Amino acid sequence: MTATTEIPGYLTGTWTIDAVHSNVSFIVRHLGVTKVRGRFTELEGTLTTADNVLDSSVTATMTASSVDTTNSQRDEHVRSADFLDVDNHPTLTFRSTGVRTDGADYLIDGELTLRGVTKAVTLTAELGGFGDGMTEGSKVIGVSARTEIRRADFGIGANIPAAVVSDKVVIELDIEAIRED
Repeated sequence: MTATTEIPGYLTGTWTIDAVHSNVSFIVRHLGVTKVRGRFTELEGTLTTADNVLDSSVTATMTASSVDTTNSQRDEHVRSADFLDVDNHPTLTFRSTGVRTDGADYLIDGELTLRGVTKAVTLTAELGGFGDGMTEGSKVIGVSARTEIRRADFGIGANIPAAVVSDKVVIELDIEAIRED
């Protein structure tokens, strides 16, 4: 299976995440009745698209203190030792370990590290496509992905009951990256 026969306009190369045009966000339930959303405003990383899409890879790092839930008091609590403990764990990282397909879906397997704990996760990804960038001759790629984790698996909010903040955390990514070569 080669990507060029399956994905229109497929381009190989190394791509740098454009933090201005990308979003890494999370969703938790609060008190079991509403969804609270947050995002990380500082991120960086690289996507590598290989001749065979299944040989592609991604690495990403988010600055933990850049969390933004649109409420400064809540942001400070999320940054505290109760949740992200940014003083001791300044970054969150993802490193892919493989790409595979499941029907029409692309699955990106990888290792997510939060609060110094690394766990295997699988992102369900959608390729937005390839296009021309904002500067002459530049190329961009768009990828969206989603996964769910349990905060308890990472030691996040161990003293916060799931009835207050859900144990399930949905993570959504909308990534735009610029080809380096």
